[in-house]
Amino acid sequence: MTGTLVVGASQAGVQLAVSLRDCGDDEPITLIGDESHVPYQRPPLSKAYLHGTTDLDQMVLRAPDYLADRDITLITGDRVDRISMAANGSGGEAVTSSGRRLAFDRLALTVGARPRLLTVPGSDVDGVRYLRTADDAITLRDLQADATSIVVVGGGFIGLEAAAVARAQGKTVTVVEAGERLIGRAVAPVVSEFYLAAHRGRGVDVRLGTQIVEVQQRDSRISGVVLSDGTRIAADLMIVGIGVEPCTELAEQLGLELSGGIVVDQFARTNLPGVVAAGDCTVQPHPLGGEGSVRLESVQNAVSQAKTAAATLAGRHQPNVAVPWFWSDQYDLKLQIAGLSRGYDHYVVRGDVSAEAFSVLYYCSGQLLAVDAVNAGADYMAVRKALTQGATIPADAAADAATPLRDCIIPAAIGA
Repeated sequence: MTGTLVVGASQAGVQLAVSLRDCGDDEPITLIGDESHVPYQRPPLSKAYLHGTTDLDQMVLRAPDYLADRDITLITGDRVDRISMAANGSGGEAVTSSGRRLAFDRLALTVGARPRLLTVPGSDVDGVRYLRTADDAITLRDLQADATSIVVVGGGFIGLEAAAVARAQGKTVTVVEAGERLIGRAVAPVVSEFYLAAHRGRGVDVRLGTQIVEVQQRDSRISGVVLSDGTRIAADLMIVGIGVEPCTELAEQLGLELSGGIVVDQFARTNLPGVVAAGDCTVQPHPLGGEGSVRLESVQNAVSQAKTAAATLAGRHQPNVAVPWFWSDQYDLKLQIAGLSRGYDHYVVRGDVSAEAFSVLYYCSGQLLAVDAVNAGADYMAVRKALTQGATIPADAAADAATPLRDCIIPAAIGA
């Protein structure tokens, strides 16, 4: 027996390895990652780390000593290039970029995702940066300290968080978003409009419905960008946040089913026996029983799905049905999301949008789906509790801001 190989020293990878031990598994576990750093938390990279209020040593997921004490072998700074499986499916071998060979009888892929690249003339010059890894953030923080005019490409969460940090540091900031509204794929128009006003009100120049068509340079370094409407914007730093793409190369080598990511079932199983996957690289059934499959990019899903994958490897049946949740910090605005709003046909706005403290509850055919809560932690917790219990909060009750949402929860048996 050669134990379990976990490829990807990510949030999901660390959680999977630790949870496998918690399940009582005593076979060897090897966790390998291609970054030189010990496993760390990614969310602070675009928030506190970029702002300079925290450092990498405060973002460590599990110290090497902790993993060693649990007999988990950690390998950093070495990338798995090739994986092969035995013809009968009983294990296989991984080969790394350094030539290391790692035999295994069970395999977990927690390989995450990589930034989607901007492909326009000049996009490869110095000063065009992405933000995904610790090394990205280290370089970006240094560059940002000296920058005066920053262009952020992409009006999603990463882009807006980076823009908020830069503006708080007194930089001139322009956000360029190809869509007609900010974070348009994740929130209702009322939330998009709120964040547009919030950023503009704090001095950010937000350009919607336009794209970068050229990055201009001087002495091999960015000097400005040209937009699709012909506008030129001066810049000495550009941060690109236009989404991510799941890392699927190893899955392709193994012949795993792919559909916008590594396809897994609710138990994190791939179509190949003995191989599980978890985290940003996966596509999974809707965790709350909704239609279709989803790819969730969040700490919550990485942890929950990793626990499920570990249980599967340990021979247990623990479906990943946890309520998805997510957060984003921009300025003094904390957005907390619980549930999945996809497919909503109605929403209720609760609270005072102009006072920057409100929530939006999403419904489909009268059934509660999700909440976006801005500086409204109690509403977020109430909806998350209701969704976890399979309960609901009637839309008419939610609209009454004078009544706490926790008092509006109707148990499943009554609300059915």
